[in-house]
Amino acid sequence: MTDTDSNGSARSTDSTATSPTRRSLIGWGGAGLALGAAAAGGAVAMTRVGNDVDPAGADAGGAVPFHGVHQAGISTPVQDRLHFAAFDVTTGDRAAFVQLLKDWTAAARRMTAGKAVGEGAYGGLAEAPPDDTGEALGLKPSRLTLTIGFGPSLFTKFDLAGQRPDALIDLPKFAGDALDANRSNGDLCVQACADDPQVAVHAIRNLARIGMGKVVIRWSQLGFGKTSSTTPGAQTPRNLMGFKDGTRNIAGTETDRLDKFVWVGEKDGPRWMTGGSYLVARRIRMHIETWDRTSLQEQEDVFGRDKGEGAPVGKAKERDEPFLKAMKPDAHVRLAHPHSNGGATILRRGYSFTDGTDGLGRLDAGLFFLAYQRDVREGFVRIQRNLATDALNEYIQHVGSAVFAVPPGVRDEDDWWGRTLFAKEA
Repeated sequence: MTDTDSNGSARSTDSTATSPTRRSLIGWGGAGLALGAAAAGGAVAMTRVGNDVDPAGADAGGAVPFHGVHQAGISTPVQDRLHFAAFDVTTGDRAAFVQLLKDWTAAARRMTAGKAVGEGAYGGLAEAPPDDTGEALGLKPSRLTLTIGFGPSLFTKFDLAGQRPDALIDLPKFAGDALDANRSNGDLCVQACADDPQVAVHAIRNLARIGMGKVVIRWSQLGFGKTSSTTPGAQTPRNLMGFKDGTRNIAGTETDRLDKFVWVGEKDGPRWMTGGSYLVARRIRMHIETWDRTSLQEQEDVFGRDKGEGAPVGKAKERDEPFLKAMKPDAHVRLAHPHSNGGATILRRGYSFTDGTDGLGRLDAGLFFLAYQRDVREGFVRIQRNLATDALNEYIQHVGSAVFAVPPGVRDEDDWWGRTLFAKEA
């Protein structure tokens, strides 16, 4: 149920793109067209004027403003595809890491506007690697957003322990957790959301390339089929179990709820996080083969909603106010509802995933759960503890986990990711 972008500032034009380059005059034929046709999601190649995106693409696959008080990719309307990557920092040089954040910001600013990184994928010195990997040539911006977060482990590096927010806790172990260390944690993360999977993958690939020698990807996750919406009145997506979940998600237009439950306030501390948020990422494996053999009545009892309309028990419409006592005590909706958690509310941006099979003939599939909140302790932790008796637990298992502090947005061309935390090191 969202929305409009809450960043509230118009995208500025890159000052370096004042005249057409030889690359831009080549147009969108050849390899660029082939890439566009091959990409899932049906993205179509587009013309460019200089290095600027054709304004005609603003509605279909257009650009989301990069600059703003808050980072894009949180309350922004949820895109169709995800590439999420967690990184470990491999350099102990503070100045080098700060420069990386500046370089990443510059690259993110260009990619979210539909532009090539640096001098582009071709046309430069033949003896040097190009600045851009090239697989997004000819593709629209596809509403790409890039959102960065800092993990707890980052604050043990570069003498930042005193700047670690109290709300950025190490998540406790929850009932039923079977976490894979190779799919958990990380010094920092980048969430790339777009309507074209190739655009999202291109973004993470280029940030990883720029960061070589300073950071390394610890784990990553591709996602398809958004399972949550932040757009008011939009159809609630279905998860791989076939149910609508997250009907009452916070909308990007609900500024009061965003301020109350998502954005870190001036008095929350520390000051560098004002305007930011906290992200919990969980890889949730669904035992879909077992679920598929479960009766419709039991499936509906597990969720507390009917499978067709998505209406809560005893109601007719999806968005009717649920009567929690009409549901079974262990129904998912009943246990996850704010009324069952002292009002605790989170903003969800989940995606379905399938990652082949587990070697036993079962699909490795499920939900990559992304939850943004003002305080992890009062948001995800409180709700997840209440879900210990959730009937859904018979069919799911949390197998990956991470938590990140998401700093405020990049205000203008002179700003950069993490400046409020690292400015003294700049």
